[in-house]
Amino acid sequence: MDEFPHFYVSFSGGKDSGALLNLVIEEARKRGRLPIDVLIVDLEAQYQHTIEYIHSMVERSEVNPYWVCLPLSLRNSVSQYQPKWTCWDPDEKSLWLRDLPNLTSVINDEHYFPFFKKGMEFEDFVYQFMVWYQQKKGTACIGLVAIRSDESLYRYKTIKNTKKRKFRNINWTTYIAQDCYLAFPIYDWRVSDIWTANAKFLWQYNRIYELMHKAGVPLSQQRLCQPFGDDQRRGLWLYQILEPNTWQRLVQRVQGCNFGARYSKEQGRILGYYRFELPKDHTYRSYAKFLLSSMPPNMELHYRSRIFQFLLWWKRNGKRQGIYRIPDFADKKLEAQKKIPSWRRICKVLIKNDYLCRGLSFGFNQALANKSLEYYKTYLQNNKGK
Repeated sequence: MDEFPHFYVSFSGGKDSGALLNLVIEEARKRGRLPIDVLIVDLEAQYQHTIEYIHSMVERSEVNPYWVCLPLSLRNSVSQYQPKWTCWDPDEKSLWLRDLPNLTSVINDEHYFPFFKKGMEFEDFVYQFMVWYQQKKGTACIGLVAIRSDESLYRYKTIKNTKKRKFRNINWTTYIAQDCYLAFPIYDWRVSDIWTANAKFLWQYNRIYELMHKAGVPLSQQRLCQPFGDDQRRGLWLYQILEPNTWQRLVQRVQGCNFGARYSKEQGRILGYYRFELPKDHTYRSYAKFLLSSMPPNMELHYRSRIFQFLLWWKRNGKRQGIYRIPDFADKKLEAQKKIPSWRRICKVLIKNDYLCRGLSFGFNQALANKSLEYYKTYLQNNKGK
């Protein structure tokens, strides 16, 4: 904070970003740097308790908010017919989960940011905001993000990455662009540290976590984010219990919502984990072909294209590892480590509706994002008036 003329805090309304925001407010007060800029990317599908908590923090004099309510493209992992959905889509205003926050700090004008395009990805928006913020301030800037390394392997790698560019070789910082950095000040905190700090310093926090605790959700599993992502869908069922009214609007808003809640909750359910039983008289190869044939045409084409690339790569490179054909199944540990191909790996991707095909070692790219956005537009056109 002391090294940068300007900075902002990313605030989602969750326990981690809430603790970080409270912490930064305290430190900024000591340094005479209030108010602080706060970025809030509102993804529409939120608990009402979360919105109330964000309101309570935004109303504080120490906070200068950028509350963003723009149509961003988000993953919908609970439907093959609608693999993407767009929050705050003006074309679906009648289905919005709630009205726009009635505050002057809310940004819902699509022309407010020169870089914004309707349907852009959340990750792209956050990056572009960082660059825009630095250009607006005209000096070096840093964004403070509440990532804890013990929360997931991906987040641990973000901190541990030795190849990334950093600020003064500090591991918990990341270079973004010219004079733009991100920092993760609570990277080494544990979930118990979050709640200890809340209790010790009497910080405000999101009361939805109290309801999660009463519902029997372990501290390590209490997370808030847009509920339809590949990992986030495991907590979709909680909306039914914690906020029934919000749940009813979610079901109307995004296709596959009820299905996702039903089949993602428990270990062994088909969307939640990899474990599944191979149907009788099927090999994994024949079952994969059966699953592909049961999909909507655009999704079948998408998965076939990625499976073809997966098979072709192993055909060209597998001989170096003594692999001359794609087996029906292989050692489960090697499959999980993605060190060996198999038709079982392909089946798992199809059953989990793993749109990015991470289980086949693929990742996100802009071409895929554009394709999924076209699917979403087609979905809206086909269902207009229904």
